[in-house]
Amino acid sequence: MGAVRGRIVVAGGGIGGVSAAMGLAHKGYEVVVLEQAPQFGEIGAGIQIGPNAFHAMDYLGVGDAGRAKAVYVDKLIMMDGLTGTEVAHIDVGEAFRQRFGNPYAVIHRADLHEVFLAACRSHAKVRLVNNQTVIGYVNTSRGAKVLTASGETFEGDAVIGADGIRSRIRAQLTSGDELKLSGHVAYRAVLSIEQMPEDLRWNAATLWAGPKCHMVHYPLQGWKSFNLVATFVTDISSVGANEPGTREEILERFGHIVPRARKLLEVPKTWRRWVLGDRDPIENWVDGRVALLGDAAHPTHQYMAQGACMAMEDSVMLAHQLDKHDGDFAAAFAEYQAARIVRAYRVVLSSRLIGKHIYHAEGAERLVRNAVMGAKTQAEFCEDLAWLYGGTGLSAGDLKAAA
Repeated sequence: MGAVRGRIVVAGGGIGGVSAAMGLAHKGYEVVVLEQAPQFGEIGAGIQIGPNAFHAMDYLGVGDAGRAKAVYVDKLIMMDGLTGTEVAHIDVGEAFRQRFGNPYAVIHRADLHEVFLAACRSHAKVRLVNNQTVIGYVNTSRGAKVLTASGETFEGDAVIGADGIRSRIRAQLTSGDELKLSGHVAYRAVLSIEQMPEDLRWNAATLWAGPKCHMVHYPLQGWKSFNLVATFVTDISSVGANEPGTREEILERFGHIVPRARKLLEVPKTWRRWVLGDRDPIENWVDGRVALLGDAAHPTHQYMAQGACMAMEDSVMLAHQLDKHDGDFAAAFAEYQAARIVRAYRVVLSSRLIGKHIYHAEGAERLVRNAVMGAKTQAEFCEDLAWLYGGTGLSAGDLKAAA
């Protein structure tokens, strides 16, 4: 089993929480992961994972298991929703893999979560505890402890707040900061392969961009299903998650899109919707022996397809710094934050801009988008994305040594 270097309590059992647990356990820490649901699992549908996510998964010991669950698309395509013509595409085939050292893929969120969950269950240093709603934390003379609604406390040498966009750990650490609405709502559905129109069964992550709306589709689960997400501008004034959506609303909001794309939205009989929000960047993720990770630290809109990827990168950096500083949590947390804050918030702020000015562009702005993106070469697209897909914030040597 090996020596235990310390005990860390992770609040939150989503992708951020279970990936953090694996990173910490591999470095010799005993980890307790607290989840409020009756069982560990993930809601939602498909997500996209870039080369940087595979770098992180390799470091965390689940790269091969994750690859086995993924679908490897050939292209990322943007279509003009008004004309039905291609704006631009990025080839993510062999040349892309060689450039960034790993593929681009799509995966069901639950499948990715299960990969980490299975690894946690098989690791002697990880304990998973459900039915525990985290309500706060306390720094102690020896570390920190998590308080739960059940009245139980879980104490360790440190606490990691990985409890999502509505994080109670963050709320206490920041004394409360505002959840900001994007003005967008995302409708999600998963179609069987038989339900997917044959002329749209592309091996690509495809985005149809329209004025004040866009939709995305791509294959999942070994081409047994297709993920479908339709997002539009809304005046909804609350942030809801996994709520029932109405077929009538989605068809009305996409009434101006070309029939070839719009017909896809007529297929699902039921939809689930998420009203999208994020939080403004903050300069501090740490309070004593408590640190934030994933959406608790940097919740982001979906437009760069990097929410889960950034959480896994956080887990890599956290594990690396705690290993490097060997018990000096203050130094480790300070370097973890310094290494992650600019990169993570670059994704947050870029996602805001993309959602407003690229995916939902209208009028002259749409014409500029089409002209600029349509003129780019594959080499130029890769250069634009090098900062994101080129790594996790760790050097190539550190990543290779740990894999």
